[in-house]
Amino acid sequence: MTAAQAQGLRAQRVWQYDHAATGVAGQKAEIVAYDALTDTLWVAGVKGVDVLSRSTGSLLQHIDVSGFGTINSVAIHGGKAAFAIENSSSRTSPGSVVFYDTATRTQSGAALTVGALPDMLTFTPDGSRVLVANEATPTGAVDPVGGVSIIDVASRTVNTVNLDPALPGWSSLRQFPTSGSTATRPNFSPMGPEPEYIAVDKTGTRAYVTLQEANGLAVLNLQTQSFEKVVGLGLKDFSLPGNAIDPNDQDGRIELRSANVKGLYQPDGIAAYEAGGKTFLVMANEGDSREDGTDERRGSAGNASVELVPEGSELSRLTLSNVESVRGDLLTFGGRSFSIRDTNGQLVYDSGNLLDAEAIARGLYDDGRSDNKGVEPEGVTLLDIEGRTFAFIGLERTTTSAVAVFDITDPTQVSFLDFIVGQGDLAPEGLSGFKIGPNYYLAVANEAVDGVAGTTSLFQLSPVPEPSTYALMAGGLLALGAFARRRTLDTART
Repeated sequence: MTAAQAQGLRAQRVWQYDHAATGVAGQKAEIVAYDALTDTLWVAGVKGVDVLSRSTGSLLQHIDVSGFGTINSVAIHGGKAAFAIENSSSRTSPGSVVFYDTATRTQSGAALTVGALPDMLTFTPDGSRVLVANEATPTGAVDPVGGVSIIDVASRTVNTVNLDPALPGWSSLRQFPTSGSTATRPNFSPMGPEPEYIAVDKTGTRAYVTLQEANGLAVLNLQTQSFEKVVGLGLKDFSLPGNAIDPNDQDGRIELRSANVKGLYQPDGIAAYEAGGKTFLVMANEGDSREDGTDERRGSAGNASVELVPEGSELSRLTLSNVESVRGDLLTFGGRSFSIRDTNGQLVYDSGNLLDAEAIARGLYDDGRSDNKGVEPEGVTLLDIEGRTFAFIGLERTTTSAVAVFDITDPTQVSFLDFIVGQGDLAPEGLSGFKIGPNYYLAVANEAVDGVAGTTSLFQLSPVPEPSTYALMAGGLLALGAFARRRTLDTART
């Protein structure tokens, strides 16, 4: 049952729930939220929400929301659960947010209308507002405007704030053809940003929104309810030491090597925390192309009119952006890492290729994803344990579910601890860390792939006292932690 044991932290799986047992066709496990009032876990996944007992992992109730649409996210605060639901008839039409009472597990009030494709939501720290990331993914010729809906929980009023090309920093976002999708099109403008995930600072005055496909970050002032600016997140040079990748899935080897290509960081999950009186942002640099795939192609496309790299070369299998790459810079999707940035988007720390390297060392690396985005760091949650801040980074594309654990108490002195490996789980999507009395827990919703329903696993986290940590040296764990510190101190590169 032991899933991982790291320097300073030990993880023990308490239970695993297979959502196929819910008996609802199409139900999955995507996002998980903990309700302290009822000691339950609420797991959202396409058709509805499975409410699980935190203590036993048994199913208490399946809440069907298919009448509203497809559920994408769930968040809980003070006995109120908020569901983000996309319009099932048209993804480009306004979606909705539905509230539930966690004690009665019944709907509370009418559904509220928000923007197109509400993909994620979160409460502000005081629970007074819900912020909804309206991703507004394009479908065909329709490309809705992305933004954030701000819901006042008490009055149930909604104010949707859309992103605007007049915002400072707009030109720093990823460039995309103004229309059409050909690789040789000469005219470029910032693509329609798609809000992916939201983090709120400790005071509840600002929210930080990842714009994944646009490789950017938006800063939302919650006092004025307006966007202040957007920030482009720059590029990662995979030719630098410590940033090496495996770019090829068909060369018969798993090997990280320097590659003459750069990566768009394109974070998915984001979380905020304070260190030294300042707010820092933790981002999982998954990477993603547009929904229709018109901005991506293989490095060598065979009979295509334009080949980005020679056919049969090391990069010929790598998925590249056909927007930037055709202009001279070979760019691929994702940073294959997690980063810490300040609130201006400046890079403070990046894990380099540590995630891929550690997955390879543990036999968890899926070489079939080398040509895409490696282990694909997707989700992030933070947990304060006995005065230390830990980051848990979900890796979507390992052969078995893996969550990387880092001590980020000091954002300039980050320590890698270990992986939490969930045997029988696959593709962690949602993470939730919480404390009950003296005990700490991590819940992981595993989406799985290929039509499998997915699982939710609960791990209990235990700090390892310093003397015990020293005793673990025989098992190699202390040496691993020390190596990780040396390995990651100098990885804040652009």
